[in-house]
Amino acid sequence: MKKTALALALVPALAFAEAKIATVDLLVLVRNHPDYDRNEKFIESKSKDLQKKGDEIKAEGEALQADGKKMMEQFRNPMLNDKAKADLEKKLQDIQQKLLQIEQRYRTEMMRGDQDLRDDRARLMKATTDDLRARLKKFAEAGGYDFILDSNVVPFSKKEYDVTDGVLAEMGVDPRKAKGRGPEDEGK
Repeated sequence: MKKTALALALVPALAFAEAKIATVDLLVLVRNHPDYDRNEKFIESKSKDLQKKGDEIKAEGEALQADGKKMMEQFRNPMLNDKAKADLEKKLQDIQQKLLQIEQRYRTEMMRGDQDLRDDRARLMKATTDDLRARLKKFAEAGGYDFILDSNVVPFSKKEYDVTDGVLAEMGVDPRKAKGRGPEDEGK
């Protein structure tokens, strides 16, 4: 019984030993993908547009607050008659209501904009990873590889199995100049 269990355990291991395996650093491949810089500029541009929209809404609120402060100063004037005070009070209430609407509009626009940015980033990343999968499949077929694994999720692999440089070269990127390779590229 023990021999049978051992034999069954060794069958997949032996089959796996005959497989041609490689690893790649998918983060490096993503950062050096032909669309990466364009995608990052697109996201950055949309982010700046969102910030500009938010700043415009804030400026609208700040201008309204400044008007409200002026009216409050007038309201405190002891020489003001009751009708003028009532008119100012009504205007201050209107300003307060408008400020609440502006605040709500700001929150809504920022939440919608943030969600749009996340959706765009996810869509662009999916397009990039789909393209990388196709490139890796072509590379694997040309090189006779049975498996190409992401070296960032494999607990250990020998450096000799890493074919990242070959895939970069296939993408038209000089591996020595690849982004995301060293400590100076961290955070980029």
